Amino acid sequence: MLKTLALVLLVAVAALLVYASTRPDHFRVERATTIHAPAERLFPLINDLHRFNTWNPYNQKDPAMAGQYSGPEAGPGATYDFQGNKDVGKGRIGITASTAPTAVTMQLDMWEPFEGHNVVDFTLAPAGGATRVTWAMHGPSSFLPKLIGIFVNMDQMIGRDFEQGLANLKALAEKP
Repeated sequence: MLKTLALVLLVAVAALLVYASTRPDHFRVERATTIHAPAERLFPLINDLHRFNTWNPYNQKDPAMAGQYSGPEAGPGATYDFQGNKDVGKGRIGITASTAPTAVTMQLDMWEPFEGHNVVDFTLAPAGGATRVTWAMHGPSSFLPKLIGIFVNMDQMIGRDFEQGLANLKALAEKP
């Protein structure tokens, strides 16, 4: 009886591992909102990491987070190294490209709690008298994230943070 139970458990674990290995090798999380402000007002709030961190939801998750800016004040080459609690982790974000006032691309390198190297894209598009802001992150999905993704919906988890950040940006940009 015990051998049968162990065999069933072994087969279930093996099936789970095989299923995880068949999941996509890349991921993408994206959220968007419409903000009643011109792109020219929004762009500096994204393209300058000092200003970005005033509405970035990850900075709000750990008010005691340690961080250090380097490179230019804004635009390509600007970086922010950070180390925070378990909700924030340890990593670096840096602007790799920007096209005023329509796009900012960043590289996010995480070392804790899991290593990851992802691209973050912000796009700003006219939407009548407002601006449609899209925040997306994409990158490779190694085996461990594939396995965790079976039990945890990463799109919902990260997407919630993006939604909060976009709401923070909207509140900041739409202030009179």
